[in-house]
Amino acid sequence: MRSPASSPTVSTVSPAARLLGFSGLLPPLALLGLALVRPDDGWRMLAFAYAGLIFSFLGGMWWGFAVRRPAAAQAPLLVAAVVPSLVAFGLLGVGLMLLDLRWPLVLLGAAILLTLPVDRHLAATGDAPEGWMALRVPLSLGLGLLTIAMGVV
Repeated sequence: MRSPASSPTVSTVSPAARLLGFSGLLPPLALLGLALVRPDDGWRMLAFAYAGLIFSFLGGMWWGFAVRRPAAAQAPLLVAAVVPSLVAFGLLGVGLMLLDLRWPLVLLGAAILLTLPVDRHLAATGDAPEGWMALRVPLSLGLGLLTIAMGVV
């Protein structure tokens, strides 16, 4: 376990990362607005694709944190890092088989909300940069809840 003070490679979350992170909530917000004004399954498809990509991207970030650890300590986080892509892929398969993305969107949104304990662990162990949770909490809540909302509109 490393503390942020003892690791020269751990930095803080930059203003640019915050700006770009929060701008990442604009596409699902726009899609929800469009779905409310002009209902169409296409908005759901785009919302699922976007949320699945971001969910997989988060897993990729966890992978990056994992490989910075000593080799003997990498495996648990490497396993956690591949879960988002597998979950998104599985839910996409379910949605395509059902020809309906409503429930897969709700489940994907819930899965995004469930990333917060992993992020909290990464912050506590010093694997994530300072300010990680201040970024991850609103982004995970925002994307998770917007994705769930797309499944119920």
